Amino acid sequence: MSNIHYVTAEGLENLKAELAKLIAERPVISAQIAEARDKGDLSENAEYDAAKEAQGLLELKISKLENTIANARVIDESKINTDHVQMLNKVKIRNVKTGAVMEYTLVGESEANIAEGKLAAATPIGKALIGKKKGEIVEAKVPSGIIQFEILDISI
Repeated sequence: MSNIHYVTAEGLENLKAELAKLIAERPVISAQIAEARDKGDLSENAEYDAAKEAQGLLELKISKLENTIANARVIDESKINTDHVQMLNKVKIRNVKTGAVMEYTLVGESEANIAEGKLAAATPIGKALIGKKKGEIVEAKVPSGIIQFEILDISI
């Protein structure tokens, strides 16, 4: 079963660039396997085992990335509004209990980066925010328990 991955046009280009980089690594790993194979007995050849494992991990990464790109849906940024929280909105929230104010941009999983303030919409907080309006109190179930926060602002 495939999952749809929402991305920005820039995010899709980044995914494609990463895929091209990984595909370019294939010949390097193949050469490492060939070199290790030339060293003799494969049953006790740690270099061969390591190269084969690296090849398997590379192919897994490539497969996952190809799947993500194949199921990517580019978000039309011109249709984003601030009536309610949706993908690519910048949302300012206040933790009701602590008073801490945070600001996140809701993005697809492949573009999430908390250090840059990009929160995946698939996270508990992201899911709780989607569809809500400014001023609403929202609850999200996170690993540490349930948190409540108020939506202070929605922008693009």
